Amino acid sequence: MRDQGAVLEDVRQGMIPAHIYNDDEIFALEKERVFGRSWMFLAHESEIPHAGDYVVRRVVDDSFIVSRDESGAVRAMFNMCLHRGMQVCRAEMGNASHFRCPYHGWSYKNDGRLVGLPFHAEAYGGEEGFRRKGQTLLPAPSLDTYNGLIFVSLDPAAPPLREYLGDFAFYLDFYTRQSPEGIELVGPQRWRVKANWKIGAENFAGDSYHTPHTHSSVVEIGLFREPKASKRKEGALYWAGRGGGTTYKLPPGTLDERLRYVGYPDEMIARMRATWSDAHLAMVGDDGFMVSAASAFPNLSLVHNWPKVEDAGDGASDEVVPFISLRQWQPVSADETEVLSWFAVDRNAPQRFKELSYKAYLMCFGSTGMFEQDDVENWVSITSTAAGSMARRLRLNSRMGLLADDKPVSPPLAHFSGPGVAYVGFGEYNQRAMLRAWADALEAPPPEVGTVDLGGTP
Repeated sequence: MRDQGAVLEDVRQGMIPAHIYNDDEIFALEKERVFGRSWMFLAHESEIPHAGDYVVRRVVDDSFIVSRDESGAVRAMFNMCLHRGMQVCRAEMGNASHFRCPYHGWSYKNDGRLVGLPFHAEAYGGEEGFRRKGQTLLPAPSLDTYNGLIFVSLDPAAPPLREYLGDFAFYLDFYTRQSPEGIELVGPQRWRVKANWKIGAENFAGDSYHTPHTHSSVVEIGLFREPKASKRKEGALYWAGRGGGTTYKLPPGTLDERLRYVGYPDEMIARMRATWSDAHLAMVGDDGFMVSAASAFPNLSLVHNWPKVEDAGDGASDEVVPFISLRQWQPVSADETEVLSWFAVDRNAPQRFKELSYKAYLMCFGSTGMFEQDDVENWVSITSTAAGSMARRLRLNSRMGLLADDKPVSPPLAHFSGPGVAYVGFGEYNQRAMLRAWADALEAPPPEVGTVDLGGTP
C-alpha cells in the first residue's frame, strides 16, 4: 500500500484509490481498527426468545455464542474453551443449558460459567492447582441492544451504543419499531460472494444512481408499479450519525393513503401512528418520503421496498406488499464477503401479511433474488479488477453531487422532518460520508486492549 495518509486524504476528497477494494494490507488494518472498535450487529432478541436459546455469530475472525441464560439475560461469549482454545459450540443455533467442549470435556453453563472440569483433583490438584470457581468464557468487551438488535464491540472503551448510532437511530425505528412489540427475524440466509465488504455497504447507504441501469429489467417486467427506475432521483438521500440511506418520494396523499400505497393494511397503519414519533409521521405524511435502503457503519444494511407479489390470493394477482430485510456484510478477506440476510417483520402483523411479505423478500433480496443477482455481478467485477497493478494508478471519482469547489450541485433540503442532512436527486453524499468514517477509523490508533489470564493459581 502506498502512503496511508495520502490514501485516506484522497478518500476524504471523494477521489478513491481503486485498490482499497482489494488490498490485503488495508484489510489487516480494517480488522484491527474498524471491526476492532465499532459496534457490530450480531443477532436479534427474537432469535433467542427462550432460556437456553443461542446462535453463533462472528465479528470477522472472532466467534461468539449469543445466548439467553436461565435468568433471561442476553450474553455474548467468545467461543473458545479456557483450556486449549477449542471452539466450545460447533452448532450455529440451538437450545442448551450447558456447552461442553468436545476436546477435553470442559463444560460451561449458558451464562458462560465454568462448571465441569473432568478429573479436576487428579489432573490439577483441585482448586489449589486450577481455580475453577469464578471462571467464565470470555465475554464480549461491550454489549448492548437497540430495539432488540444485539450489538457488541471488541473495544472495552467503546462509547454507549445509543451515542454511537447517533441520529441514525431515528431511521432504524422505521425498520425495527412499527409497533411497541417490535420485529421478529427469519433467517439468516447465508452466502459468500467474491467481493469486498465495503462495496455492498456503500451501495445500500445511498446509491440510487445505479437503479435505472443495474435494475432496469426489474421495472420493465412490472415488478414495481413505478413506470421508470429513474424515479429514484425524486427521492431523498440522508446521512445522520453513523449511517444514511435512500428514500422514495411517495405520491400526494394523507399519511394513511401513503402507507396504503406501499401496501400496509389499516391495522398496521394504526399501530405505526401510535408508535412513531411526530417527526417519523411527518417525514412520511407531510414530506412524502418513505425509507428504502440504508447502511449503518460499518457493515449493517437494511432494505424496505414494496414490489408486486403475484398470486397473492383473494383474486388479487398483483398485490403490492412491503418487506423489510436486515443484512450484514461479514468480511472473509480483502476479496470475499459472507452475506447474512434476515427477513424482518412486525410481530403484530397479520399472518397473511407475514407470508406475502416473506415471499416479496425472497423474490427481491433473498440469496436468489432479482435485485441480488443484478448487484453481485457488479460487485464481483469491481473487486477482481481492483486487484491489478493498474488499479493502483487510478483514483475513482466519487464526487457526484459536488462542484469543483466542493459546493453541492443542489443545496440540502431546508425542510426535512428527519435528522441529519438530506438532498434530493442523485449524489454520492452518503458513500463519501461512509468512507470518511472508514478513513477516520483507519487513521486512529488501534484500541487499547489488555490480556486476561484465566485459571491461574490463587
